[in-house]
Amino acid sequence: MNRFVKLGSAALLAGLVAAPAAAIDYDGRQITIVIGYGFGGTYGQYGRAFAENLKNYIPGKPNIIVQSMPGAGGIKMTNYSYNVMPRDGYWAFIPPDTTVVSQLLRPTKVKYKANEFSYLGASNQTNTILVVRKDTGIRTVDDLRNKPLVTGNTGPGSTSYLIPQMVKSMLGLDKLKIISGYKGSRNTLLAVEQGEIGGAAFNWLAWASIAPHWFEKGKETAFPILQTGVWKDPDLPDVPMLSPLVKPEHKPVVAFMATLGIIGRGLALPPGAPKEATTVLRKAFGDMVKDPKYLADAKKRNLRVLYTPGVEIQNFVEKAMKDANPEVVAAAQKLIFPKK
Repeated sequence: MNRFVKLGSAALLAGLVAAPAAAIDYDGRQITIVIGYGFGGTYGQYGRAFAENLKNYIPGKPNIIVQSMPGAGGIKMTNYSYNVMPRDGYWAFIPPDTTVVSQLLRPTKVKYKANEFSYLGASNQTNTILVVRKDTGIRTVDDLRNKPLVTGNTGPGSTSYLIPQMVKSMLGLDKLKIISGYKGSRNTLLAVEQGEIGGAAFNWLAWASIAPHWFEKGKETAFPILQTGVWKDPDLPDVPMLSPLVKPEHKPVVAFMATLGIIGRGLALPPGAPKEATTVLRKAFGDMVKDPKYLADAKKRNLRVLYTPGVEIQNFVEKAMKDANPEVVAAAQKLIFPKK
């Protein structure tokens, strides 16, 4: 709230005059970070890493806690962040990597405007990797044409749904079945491990941090067979990208969906948060991800650090929303959410 200054006679004649808002003070306060998935996956892992480290770079060193609000592949939490979350600078959230794509593809489900959030920075950028169990007998994308595969995902707003559905539609994979409803990547991977489903599509960090033993050379129990993104993941130079495999008319849609990885795993504030909070927290986030202490802690947690400043993410989101080709968006909607 604005504080009112003591008024002189001139001010009384002119009406009430509001003074600038008091400077934000984090000393003795608490910041809450909200994630749209369970704690077992990479959103939860990064959330806890941010909570334990970011406070050391914020003046006043506030306590930071993390809350989970799973639902609809992160859309429930993002809708909450836009419409309900307090805008006082003491609440933040980890935006799903699907934030922009979901707004464009699912306008009736999404109740937010991605360009109105204040992005603080990202600690990782991610490709989406389709991984299958060894006992499915599937080793390549071509095998999917002849062998059945059941994949699981965390909801229709998640990359774990969007990418398999896009692959299925573009490549005509009638034997690929997609099941929604798992709470977080860790629970989905557990279903893969137990043989409940044959595969799933998540960022490589999720696979490598939760189940690295699946991919030990000579002892593999699962195989990465396809990836989407702007560039190949540096850890998977031999896993094919989707774009060269699709028809020319589908390539713009693949390029559009490749933007998922830019948002990565980072932090944002709800619209209307104090500008000073954005400035302070962007600097704190940048200082954190460059500090050898955070890098060492991230390594212990098996988390990658590929930093993108908040200003760059902000500009990317605004440009993506402005430049979104209606024909490409419509084509993506038809492919990913086909009418039954």
